[in-house]
Amino acid sequence: MTTVLINIKELIQVRDTHIQKVSGKDMATLPTIKNAFLVIENDRIMGYGSMDNIPSFSSVKTIDCTGKMVFPTWCDSHTHIVYAGNREQEFVDRINGLTYEEIANRGGGILNSAKKLQETSEDELYQQSRKRLEEIQQLGTGAVEIKSGYGLTVAAELKILRVIKRLQENYHIPIKATFLGAHAFPKAYKENQEAYINLVIEEMLPKVAEERLADFVDVFCETGYFSVAQTERIMEAAKQYGLQPKIHVNQFTSIGGLQASVQHGALSVDHLEIMKPEDIEALKGSETMPVALPSCSYFLSIPYTPARELIEAGLPVALATDFNPGSTPSGNMNFVVATACIKMKMTPEEAINAATINGAYAMNLSNEVGSITKGKKANFFITKEIPSYGFLPYSFGSNVIDSVFINGKQI
Repeated sequence: MTTVLINIKELIQVRDTHIQKVSGKDMATLPTIKNAFLVIENDRIMGYGSMDNIPSFSSVKTIDCTGKMVFPTWCDSHTHIVYAGNREQEFVDRINGLTYEEIANRGGGILNSAKKLQETSEDELYQQSRKRLEEIQQLGTGAVEIKSGYGLTVAAELKILRVIKRLQENYHIPIKATFLGAHAFPKAYKENQEAYINLVIEEMLPKVAEERLADFVDVFCETGYFSVAQTERIMEAAKQYGLQPKIHVNQFTSIGGLQASVQHGALSVDHLEIMKPEDIEALKGSETMPVALPSCSYFLSIPYTPARELIEAGLPVALATDFNPGSTPSGNMNFVVATACIKMKMTPEEAINAATINGAYAMNLSNEVGSITKGKKANFFITKEIPSYGFLPYSFGSNVIDSVFINGKQI
């Protein structure tokens, strides 16, 4: 079936060739076509151009986009949306003055979520997670990475990854799975960290690989969580199973995890709220994507990733939500883009590039999604009538999305 969108006020992120990512000053360039058309054949983008040059069509479905803009769907490369329950009490605790670390030391945080998840059936976990996935699609997300990490036992980690696999089977958007067994040390292993590392490497990883449940491996490399040496052990073990690293680093402290991740060929390093000059230097010349999570900074009142310094150093930046129950209970990429502009001083062009083509790169999906390019998946959204693409981050409290299309079909 052929669908033609006509009279598009502006077609956003048009790339005639398949590029993998944009970096440095190139992030300020966002190619668009004004007064455009877009041709969709089944689930793929087949053509586009100016209405002045639109070819004649017969027997096609036409969608009139007068006054509206068309964007490729957001590519959210860092989420934890398979979780059980919520942690709203910790939200109140933070308002009352407790820090993230203090809450974790009292048995809250990741361990709190792990306890709830261990007590929740796989089917109930799937039902809760399915609703979150549907919600973020309606908010314009058309590709997503989902991590485990709220299990912290062999059975519970596999439960999460099997739920992700069910989501992959039942929802037709690109979903990448990441094994994050090294998210925190369970209480039983607080005094014997080596035993838990061995559990992750010797029991969890082989079973994850046997069932083909993950594309990537992640570790929370941070003071009070996993050391650089422990992170390296897990990355090295995961490589034997073909799992590329995507690592949590530099959220609260800079301890060398970023450098180790780059050396081990990490696809991305995520968080980066605390960056030293040597951290930025280590990223230069690498293929590792720096990923910022501004809504996490917003929710926890911690520093924002220094995007301007990264971009001025010639580096790329991707944006993602970090959707999880403790530090970012939101999967709204529109808010992420707005917050990047407002708090990180990224221009609308830079933020849109970061949330589309660079987000796709951070999931190894650049050839499938992230731009309006012939042959890519027809995953896009149509805005309401807006004056410019900069209006999307400007009107941060409004939903300017009119409709979302996945594989060429409105959802």
